[in-house]
Amino acid sequence: MTATASEGPEDRAGGRRLVSGVLWNALGRGVPLVIALAITPVLVHLMGTERWGLFTLALAMVGIFGVFDLGLGMALTRAVSEAIGEGRGHDAPALVGATIWALLGLSSVMAAIAYAVMPLLIHHVLIVPPALEAEALAAFRVLAVAAPLVVLNAALWGVLAAWQRFRAANIVNMPVSVFYYLGPVLALLAWNSLVGVMLALVLVRLVSGLAYAALAWRDVPGLGLSRPRFALLRPLLRQGGWMSLSGALTQMLLYADRFIVGAVIGLTAVAFYATPLDLVMRMWILPVAVAQALLPAIASSYRTAPDRTALLLRRGALIVAGLVLPACLVLVALGPWLLWLWLGSAFADGGGMVMRILGVGIFFSCLAFVPGVLLDAIGRPEVTATFSLVQAAVFLPLGAGLLLLIGIEGAAIAWAARAATDCAGRFLLAARYYPPAAEAGRALLPLLAVAGGGLALEVLVPGFVAAALVGGVTLAAVLVLAWRIAPQDDRAALLKRVGLA
Repeated sequence: MTATASEGPEDRAGGRRLVSGVLWNALGRGVPLVIALAITPVLVHLMGTERWGLFTLALAMVGIFGVFDLGLGMALTRAVSEAIGEGRGHDAPALVGATIWALLGLSSVMAAIAYAVMPLLIHHVLIVPPALEAEALAAFRVLAVAAPLVVLNAALWGVLAAWQRFRAANIVNMPVSVFYYLGPVLALLAWNSLVGVMLALVLVRLVSGLAYAALAWRDVPGLGLSRPRFALLRPLLRQGGWMSLSGALTQMLLYADRFIVGAVIGLTAVAFYATPLDLVMRMWILPVAVAQALLPAIASSYRTAPDRTALLLRRGALIVAGLVLPACLVLVALGPWLLWLWLGSAFADGGGMVMRILGVGIFFSCLAFVPGVLLDAIGRPEVTATFSLVQAAVFLPLGAGLLLLIGIEGAAIAWAARAATDCAGRFLLAARYYPPAAEAGRALLPLLAVAGGGLALEVLVPGFVAAALVGGVTLAAVLVLAWRIAPQDDRAALLKRVGLA
């Protein structure tokens, strides 16, 4: 801990450390993702369409549980990173201990509330077949009880991220996360019930939490649990409260549409809508990998090294765009065919166009992580939360209206439009509240416009050949723009690596 605490912001915000963190975070989520894609057809076969619809809703609940921490987990990462960057790493154990105790108590209360309201959700909100109601209620209640594990795991990961221990954390995370997808298959083979599936998920969360705690113990011996000083939480609660509101609104905007589809049309429509959405959102592993590496680096450098912070913003955006855009172009061009190959003709017919539309939106959704993490790192999460509230007021009614007018494709259009608005707005807000970021945002604007326009045109043109041609031209144009935008040092390093300099 001493060596790390003595590092300055220049060390923690270095390009080499950023790339290393991104690579390990991407591996830690990418390897389990490949397993998940292979296992999903087996799960759909074992569950059936209606049970699978319930399972996708259950996974959405896991994401929603993440907001039960009032944002203290992310606020802890930011505060510890700032302390390390300023040479105050010795203050971290007390912060960690107080936060863990507070999160345990808070998430337990929220879990009890979620457990109590599950009958209302199953019996009166969702259109669940009577034969599945008892099973669905028991399964969802098992998942509700596990809410503290979700919250504490996120906090422990945040501790590791603050010390930039991405390599060790992901070496542990990969095998554990594989069982997050393999476990439900094994549970269904032993007990054909959603309850068994949820118990398997809870067990994996428990193992993951124990592993993270063992790693965090190295930097925070005892995890600061012996003498928690709750007074230290006061500044974290303000930051965390806004981060929590922002996270809650983001989760609501991401997942509310599938609940609306389930309430208005039914579980079969949920399956045809949520499955393409879950597939495209798997690409979040890439911007999350970048954001997790950026947060401690920016929090350590934004006060004393604004030029380095602006460079981090530009690098982060270019890395995300370079990783995500090729996959988005493929999804938009081949969406129906990929669904047919993956899950069969029923899903291809029911959700093919949905996936093409969502393929446009997910590009902007991924890019929005970069300015969003900058706003969090500089201590302005209220800006993101307020903007998300405005989006909820506009796009939730729009999504419901388009759903009624043209079906699940309309809900997908609203989702994509909101993602593009969110991305553009966050870059503008980052420039306003952290002026050194303004130049990076202006430089990135042409790239975002060309990429978004090309993706949208891919959806509109008829036939695979025309879509592939549009995609190829779009990718080439974006590569040219990215080369012009990239920092000179990065271009020189790349040319040297490929033997051209």
